[in-house]
Amino acid sequence: MDSILIIDDEIQIRRLLEITLSANGYKIIESGNGKDGCGMAASFNPSLIILDLGLPDMDGIEVLKKLREWYQHPIIILSVRKSEDDIVRALDNGANDYISKPFRTGELMARIRVAIRQSRPLEQDVLMQFGNLSVDLSKHLAFKNNEIIKLTSTEFSLLALMAKNEGRVLTHTYILKEIWGYGYLEQTQYLRVFIAQLRKKIEDNPSKPKLLITESGIGYRFNGSD
Repeated sequence: MDSILIIDDEIQIRRLLEITLSANGYKIIESGNGKDGCGMAASFNPSLIILDLGLPDMDGIEVLKKLREWYQHPIIILSVRKSEDDIVRALDNGANDYISKPFRTGELMARIRVAIRQSRPLEQDVLMQFGNLSVDLSKHLAFKNNEIIKLTSTEFSLLALMAKNEGRVLTHTYILKEIWGYGYLEQTQYLRVFIAQLRKKIEDNPSKPKLLITESGIGYRFNGSD
């Protein structure tokens, strides 16, 4: 059974999450502050952590940084903070996803399932399927309607990075660092050009993308669930 650690000082939120998550088969661990939350994470090593940013003893970003020194499983931020700066800062410091309060429980459950699924070890010869799009990571090939898509090595690397992080919002900085390196961290226009090229090749309607979704001011998200 997967376990989830909730680090949130709002008792009502913890109760709501406990009821919802338990009903979906998860084991729940709770903490009302950052210090105890870090201790519980170390003791129980949960499958996923839901972390609030507004904690009474520590800023949630600091908790996130401490956890990311060793914790390898997904962390989802659940916070009333909604500014782009807060979201980007959390994602750049290792959060897998960011959901603003108030939230819809159905959406949260879907994000949790995606995060846990993506944290599982991938098979060496993995073939990822998203509707009529297939991505073969071992052969470095992509197919649409069973026909090979002609991609450059950079385009395939970009597609593979997005597909392996299905459902997760990846910031511009993260993508640029992973694909091109630290020298390109400010080249967001460069990234937009490659995203546009990739959309022309994998989307049914590039002007209304359903796979490569723009998260305005933040980055991009690969939506393979439709």
